[in-house]
Amino acid sequence: MFISPMLLETAQAPFSDDNYIYEPKIDGHRLILSHINGQTRLYTRHNNDCTRQYPELAGFTFDGDIILDGEVACTDPQTGSIDFELVMERFSAKKTDKVLKLSAALPVNFLAFDILRYRGVDLRGWSLMDRKEILSAADLSCCPFIGKIPFIEDEGEALYEQIRTRQMEGIVAKRKNSIYVSNRSSAWQKIINWRYEDVYITGYRKGDFGWLAAVPGKNGRLRPAGIIELGVTARHRMAFNSVAQTLITGEDRDTVYVEPKIKARVKIRNWTRNGMLRSPAFVEFLL
Repeated sequence: MFISPMLLETAQAPFSDDNYIYEPKIDGHRLILSHINGQTRLYTRHNNDCTRQYPELAGFTFDGDIILDGEVACTDPQTGSIDFELVMERFSAKKTDKVLKLSAALPVNFLAFDILRYRGVDLRGWSLMDRKEILSAADLSCCPFIGKIPFIEDEGEALYEQIRTRQMEGIVAKRKNSIYVSNRSSAWQKIINWRYEDVYITGYRKGDFGWLAAVPGKNGRLRPAGIIELGVTARHRMAFNSVAQTLITGEDRDTVYVEPKIKARVKIRNWTRNGMLRSPAFVEFLL
């Protein structure tokens, strides 16, 4: 049974408020776990059934019907850190032999932060704190790959500072009295632990908007690092275009290339394994 998840608004900075609880934001992907009539099904936030991709989460019997909301994540066995690319590798696997091989080598964990239905009772109209109490008492020990996300009350800024120090993704602030609604709500807010990098713009796409970003490589020469698509206002585009037209060095079917004279600061989630900027968003030009 799929339930469309409650989505987050974005807060610009961490805050502390005794009307909120605060959770670490897990760098995985959203997952609805539904165990009804003895059968477990797993769904993404867009109602894609991904039970087949995560067999380690589906082969257990819970104590009664239950629907959980949470994040599925994968830990890098070498670093011990949660790695978004690894869980995407798991999600992308479709062939049975590859799924089984990956589930043994790179098992995922499902970290529940909400309970939407339990033993026949729809809990979405209950307050968050009442749902948390039920989740805390629910026995999920049948599956060793399922856990519960911890939370603290009131002290959002203190938690964010811990998250920042550990270079984790961020935190989520949730109103204690919030009911569960299947749309985006300001009652739940994410505060991302952005990282900032300075890049050179070496070109732009002719079709869908995007600036080509480059950074110095190990040899000192610029290398491609991704495409900036987010955070750019119309005013920034106009300013860029007025300068870029004097810097054009060539073009192909899809891209116009410019001298790397324009430098910008971007915010990113992190660097990918192959040295690319993850989700770069423009912040400002650097003069």
